[in-house]
Amino acid sequence: MRNGTLSIGIIGAGIMGERLLRAILDQSSELVKVSGIWDPAPSAMERMAATFPQVPRLADAAAIVAASDCVYIASPPASHLAHARAAISAGKSVFCEKPLAVDVADARAFVAEAGGRGAVNFPFASSLAVATLMDWVAQGAVGTVSRVSIEVAFATWPRPWQADAAAWLDRTQQGGFTREVVSHFLFLSRRLVGPLHELTASVAFPEAGKSERRIEAKLLAGDIPVELKGSVGTTGKDDHNIWLLEGDKGAVRLCDWSIAERRLPDGSWERAADALSQADARPVALRRQLEGVVRLTQGEPHHLATLPEALNVQEIVEAILTSQHQ
Repeated sequence: MRNGTLSIGIIGAGIMGERLLRAILDQSSELVKVSGIWDPAPSAMERMAATFPQVPRLADAAAIVAASDCVYIASPPASHLAHARAAISAGKSVFCEKPLAVDVADARAFVAEAGGRGAVNFPFASSLAVATLMDWVAQGAVGTVSRVSIEVAFATWPRPWQADAAAWLDRTQQGGFTREVVSHFLFLSRRLVGPLHELTASVAFPEAGKSERRIEAKLLAGDIPVELKGSVGTTGKDDHNIWLLEGDKGAVRLCDWSIAERRLPDGSWERAADALSQADARPVALRRQLEGVVRLTQGEPHHLATLPEALNVQEIVEAILTSQHQ
């Protein structure tokens, strides 16, 4: 870090790369700056040149690593570990998009190699809505936790705003909603309740060569039962999700990414007074994520998703996708 400013380089100029780039540009230049961006697709680099002419466009991934204190990896999942290893070997920190990888054995090896120099971009780690849920739980709104349930549904997959990435997002090797979306809620369960284990699951791949269209799973977070259902074509919404935590005194839930609600004694649900839409909540979470990246790179304690947490999520995700087909 030069003059106390963290230099972040970005590998991957898709939707996620652009989101974090905008977040960096919106931050104080004394805290973070972008050292450069690279994507192997000429069309992506041309878009960056037109949209962000002030951002250096570097020649390759090696140039990004050399120019940066921290490397943000926003390329397709199968490429994550190669980029991450290059950055770690060069003494840089790594902030990686989820999933950490798709090869579980290789991910385990990487986590053992990397130590504490990496983190994964699960924004629920910085979500104000999640902080509200945690406050309610601490205040006794749930009591003794008894179960977690996760429900996700999509009108189509990929979602309309992801259409340009369908070549990998709708294929079995790297894509599917379990890796892209369910992983967030598995991370949330692990972070708030406990490590994930004891999985039984089924998955449906009704369209040849395409990613999954339905999953059902049961597992444990710590010693708490978790039930999970996900499907495509079962809602009119582009993206619908509910994460529900129940106990002997009540329940709290997170709806559609950013709305915290708690169940009242009469069974109705009360929304948090300061609830934000996902569009408004996202930049706040990204700003807080970047603050965590600074602490990570400085070797200080941080709140980001750790590599072991991300590995645990990946192990469950890949086990779901290789479970008994429906």
